[in-house]
Amino acid sequence: MKSARCSASYIAGAMLGALIALTACGERGSSDVDAAREPIALGTWRGTLALPGGEAPFGFEIAREAGAYVIYLKNGAERVRVREVNVQNGALTANMPGFAHRLEARIDEGRLHGSLTMVKREGKEQAIPFAATQGASYRFFPKPTTDNADVSGRWKVTFTDDKRKPTPAVAEFRQSGSEVTGTFPAPTGDHRFLAGEMRGDELFLSTFDGGHAYLYRARVLTNGELAGTYWSGLAWQESFVATRDAEASLGDAARVTAMRAGATRLEFTFPDLDGKRISLADPQFAGKVVVVALAGSWCPNCHDEAAFLAPWYLRNRDRGLEVVSLMFEQFGDFSRAAAATRRFRDAFGIEYTTLIAGVSDKDDAATRLPQLNGVFAFPTTLFLDRRGTVRFIHTGFSGPATGAHHRTLIEEFEANLEQLIAERPVT
Repeated sequence: MKSARCSASYIAGAMLGALIALTACGERGSSDVDAAREPIALGTWRGTLALPGGEAPFGFEIAREAGAYVIYLKNGAERVRVREVNVQNGALTANMPGFAHRLEARIDEGRLHGSLTMVKREGKEQAIPFAATQGASYRFFPKPTTDNADVSGRWKVTFTDDKRKPTPAVAEFRQSGSEVTGTFPAPTGDHRFLAGEMRGDELFLSTFDGGHAYLYRARVLTNGELAGTYWSGLAWQESFVATRDAEASLGDAARVTAMRAGATRLEFTFPDLDGKRISLADPQFAGKVVVVALAGSWCPNCHDEAAFLAPWYLRNRDRGLEVVSLMFEQFGDFSRAAAATRRFRDAFGIEYTTLIAGVSDKDDAATRLPQLNGVFAFPTTLFLDRRGTVRFIHTGFSGPATGAHHRTLIEEFEANLEQLIAERPVT
């Protein structure tokens, strides 16, 4: 009996000790235990995309929100939230917000290896090699240099390739030590948030915002000019030359789209995402101010415009106005184009009308809107008064990366709409 009692006491003591040990583990921090169980490291990562001109780096963070994984793409001051992220079976997949692009990679002890698939015109895919390292926070080089050229300020820029005439642009750079941020405003829009650094007299810039992968390499020449090359994805390359010019501007380049002689009204009939044919002659537009935006889910500056238009429309739709977005998608197939547009709507919470108007080709868009003198950029935005007359047209869209240019554009947009809304309603 004594032996049995000793055995029972020993077992009870062991169980109590185990319980205390487990409690002590919990007191050390459940977050430590949870972190150890994560199949992928949370926090800061440095990613690279292998472009023809070299590696295009970008920063990102992996986090958990409401029990789900999210990724934040980082380019200078920009943070792009990617919410369609899946981590399982040693792999990570992510669908880029508003785009058909997807990131796929294997997880290997603090590293990722895989590819970014970008969907281009006619559904053709580009598979760009992707790699990432957990914990690294630098952009191009681990150790910055101190004896660097200064490129901060405003530059007059000309982009050139072998297939078309030179394109004017402006460069605006901010520099702190070796770090450089900025963008290239151009007649059709801007190059969005760019980040990089100076290394002696060489400039390195890049961005990946979910929609486009850009890489820039340039050198400050002895005459003070900046000369370099720009790569977009795997198939596009341009050279550029820039000259310092504090007064550099695009002039009236954003006003190149106009109505043809004798035309005052825009006329079209296109299907909505359910296939229903919609026309400006429909009762929902009668007597209202209408904003018509020519856009595409593949177009990053269209994303910038939608990020502004979607909440603006919700605040103002009860004031006698409507917004219609004519979507020119990468696919000639209606179902694929509608699916891309639905992703676009979902990414920005769009509640205004979106119609499938054609494919992502400026010439195709021009034939579908023959009242215009042409379609020169996506987005292009038209402002119609209550009688259906086209009163203002703006080509391109200067996004938040352009700073003062973006603020000026928004002020002009709102002033135009206030003028049209204030005009006497049609009886």
